[in-house]
This record gives sequence, C-alpha cells and structure tokens, in this order.
Amino acid sequence: MKVHQTNIDHPLFLHISKFMEMDINDFPHILAAFNIIKVPKKNLLMAADRLCEAHFFVIKGCLNMYYISENGHKQTVQFAIENWWLTDYLAFGAQKKSEFYIQAVEPTTVLRIDFKGQEELLARYPYLEKYFRTIYQIAYGASLMRVKYQYGLSKEENYFHFAERFPDFVQRVPQYLIASYLGLTPEYVSEIRKKHFS
Repeated sequence: MKVHQTNIDHPLFLHISKFMEMDINDFPHILAAFNIIKVPKKNLLMAADRLCEAHFFVIKGCLNMYYISENGHKQTVQFAIENWWLTDYLAFGAQKKSEFYIQAVEPTTVLRIDFKGQEELLARYPYLEKYFRTIYQIAYGASLMRVKYQYGLSKEENYFHFAERFPDFVQRVPQYLIASYLGLTPEYVSEIRKKHFS
C-alpha cells in the first residue's frame, strides 16, 4: 500500500514518530479510527456529569479543561494546544461520568477517538501502547510539577515561571483563564503584568 505524502506530514504521525518507530503503512488505518471535529470558539467538546467517551488530539487551536466550583466559578485545570492530548483520564479509563468540561478557547480542530476505538486500535497495533503510556506519563509528570510550583513559588514567581515555560499560552489564552489555572485573580495578574511591563 502506497502512503500519500500528506500522511507523512500529518501532525499525529509526526507526534507518534517523536516517541517511537512505527510502520508508515499503518498510519492510514490508525488515522481512520479518529473523527475530525471543528469546534467554534467557546463551544464545549465535553460536559460534566456525562460519560467521558472520548480522547482528543489537538490539530489546531486551544482547549481549556475546567470544573465549576461550589461557589459557581470556573476553575481551569488544564490547557491543550497543537499536538497535545486532552481528556479526563480517570473517567475515560473507567468509562465513567466526568466532573470536568472541555471548551474551545479559540476555533479548534481536534482528532476524536472514543474508548472502544482506542481499545481496538491498541489491540490491532500493540506498539501504540508504548506511545499512549508515554503520553500518560508526561501528563502525570506535568501535573506533579504544577503542584510543586503552586506550593513552592510565590504567586508572582508562579505566574512568570508559567509565562516563561509556555509563552504561547500567554499570547493566545485570555488572562482570566491563565489566572484561573494558576489559582490567581485576574486583577492580580493584571497588577503584576503592569508592574513588570509598564
């Protein structure tokens, strides 16, 4: 089977290839397990209190995962931009209802695979187990580091550490969402930005 050149340039193919070798002729079959979804800005991909059915790979755009606190505020817990995966991993793996929402921060294109589709993909191509295990390890490690910075740095240091590590987010994501993610108020973020950049 001849592979079209565009498959070689596909973001998912390139991302898998960063972590492992794969048979290039497998990729069209792997890609066929996904649906392409275009999500308008502020639209939801996933809602709380519903079965977590899907795992998302961002082709273009930005996603925000959040929950609604008891006082009714949206608390951001994670972002995802190009070449990042996002879902509620606990709910997805257990096939239970999620406690989180996933929303498009900007017009976003994702690849969507449901739980059954992902399990069938792993059964057909066992080497993808290593790829997804690596993705999960990176996500878990990032969560641990976030906790470390949350407790180990001052509020101001935490903001600038985030801005230094993820400049794309600072440019693309609304300030109030970054504040929510870092456990700060939008007013405080505005104040420290004004102090350092004015």
